Amino acid sequence: MHCSQWLQFLVSVLMLLIVNGFQVPITYVQDAVAKGGVCLDGSPPAYHFDKGFGAGIHNWLIHMEGGAWCNNATTCLERTKTRLGSSKLMTKQYTFSGILSNQAKYSPDFYNWNRIKVRYCDGSSFTGDVEAVDPAKVYYRGARLWRAIMDDLLAKGMKNAENAILAGCSAGGLGAILQCDNFRALLPSGAKVKCLSDAGFFINAKDISGVSHIQEVFADVVTTHGSAKNLPPSCTSKFDPKLCFFPEYAARGIQTPLFLLNAAYDAWQIKNTLAPGVADRHGTWHDCKSDIIKCSNSQIQIMHGFRQDFLAALSSLGNSNSRGFYINSCYSHCQSGTQETWLRDDSPLLDNTTICKAVGDWFYDRKPFQKIDCPYPCNKTCHNRVFE
Repeated sequence: MHCSQWLQFLVSVLMLLIVNGFQVPITYVQDAVAKGGVCLDGSPPAYHFDKGFGAGIHNWLIHMEGGAWCNNATTCLERTKTRLGSSKLMTKQYTFSGILSNQAKYSPDFYNWNRIKVRYCDGSSFTGDVEAVDPAKVYYRGARLWRAIMDDLLAKGMKNAENAILAGCSAGGLGAILQCDNFRALLPSGAKVKCLSDAGFFINAKDISGVSHIQEVFADVVTTHGSAKNLPPSCTSKFDPKLCFFPEYAARGIQTPLFLLNAAYDAWQIKNTLAPGVADRHGTWHDCKSDIIKCSNSQIQIMHGFRQDFLAALSSLGNSNSRGFYINSCYSHCQSGTQETWLRDDSPLLDNTTICKAVGDWFYDRKPFQKIDCPYPCNKTCHNRVFE
């Protein structure tokens, strides 16, 4: 992409944000530090909060940021020098759009709720809890951090919630699965509480060299962060805790209603699970991973195989009337926080239904939604643009 094209692209993205999004200031949870609920560098956790109004003042939507993981002392130390490991380096404003929009035309079911974006700075999908501080002054405290934020929000009115959703994108979407029942337990018994995982259904698949690289990564995350005790007990009682970082195992015993929003050709998983750099040393997948249109026929066939593995992992959860899923065949990653994919005149459709409508109908029990798209490239409504 030439400089002029890149500039034009940036301008178009900024215009989209101006038209469809709005800026929300950051809030630091200072008293979390005393509780040990801190980012990797010891700084306080943070979130962005836009208050509900009208009929939505007692409804709460928590949306957790993504950003992969750190799986050892070296990678976690590196993260402390970025916004994914330190609240000191986070932007002071965050753009709310998509499911977080405050306009009825952009998010008709949730626009007037209390909407919170939880920033991600622990590297463990909010599961870590190691008492000892790493010699390099790295803190593995994701679960404590999550609870400190929840306590702060409970004190700000969430304890009186009538409706609530714990959601997240990518690593935050995995966190929404792993913390789902814990979230339910914090709220009034009479409240309607559900969870939404966007691009968080990471599967235990082999890469193109036949190795389960992602299983090794997740095992190291669980070990480094001491995550085992914060994974769903319904899973750890049956499986090795290191497997319980995978939703295909962890989500089986979750009692709280859960909606899985995912691309069957999830762009992050194609890049990092199916064809990670360690398995693609000659870079033959480089162009394909950046743009699915550039994939060869043989690469598309391999990606179809990944889709089959994904659907098999999904089916292993068993049937549940309370579960929803929207599995499209777009080449994308995270579709709830961007207006373009959540709800717009040209948004992706599955069974002639937008993501926004499917999630809203499911939450309010208007209509169940459990749909799986046909294989790529059959869905012509897909934009196949990667929002990361």
